[in-house]
Amino acid sequence: MKYLSIVSILGLATLNSFVLTAGDAAKGQQYYAVCMACHGFNGEGNPVTQSPPLAGQEDWYVISQLKKFKEGIRGADPKDLTGMTMRPMSMTLPDEKAMEDVAAHILKLPKLKVKTTLNGDVEKGKVLYNTCLACHGPGAQGNPALKAPSIKQLPDWYIVNQLKKFKEGIRGTHAKDMEGMLMRPMSMTLVDEKAMADVAAYINSLQ
Repeated sequence: MKYLSIVSILGLATLNSFVLTAGDAAKGQQYYAVCMACHGFNGEGNPVTQSPPLAGQEDWYVISQLKKFKEGIRGADPKDLTGMTMRPMSMTLPDEKAMEDVAAHILKLPKLKVKTTLNGDVEKGKVLYNTCLACHGPGAQGNPALKAPSIKQLPDWYIVNQLKKFKEGIRGTHAKDMEGMLMRPMSMTLVDEKAMADVAAYINSLQ
């Protein structure tokens, strides 16, 4: 029942209605040149600039987040320093077709194993992850029908950073961010940063 209610909120008629993009990866590689400084040549990310890895992420999610950045749904809060850095980058893409192209290129990047940087407790994180199951799945593989991304390829530091942003209202409070508004109360079930690190540790163990 809880699962169906989430689908209803997002206004999705069927769980099988999602279609992947048909972007041009060759053109996307050219657009991606702007992204390399922060996200790396192979989309490996960079903890120094707090830029997440992109390799391994689904094309539909990349497109949805680029649109949110460009439209000011994400990255417009003055407390979101990394988001505000990302927003002008999204504006270098002239239209949605360009977003599809860059997402198609990212989809072809080799998946990399993320490194653990935090001392999270995997067993405690496994228990806490029960709250995440309905949307992100038992293997943290995500669910396009619920617009819930795969999170198993994300490093622990990035997972914790985003959970903190959701909990503090830096992310997920814009009226047009339907998925973010669903995610925010989930972040509030984690009592502190240690709990967030535990969840991140469990997610990383699913690689």
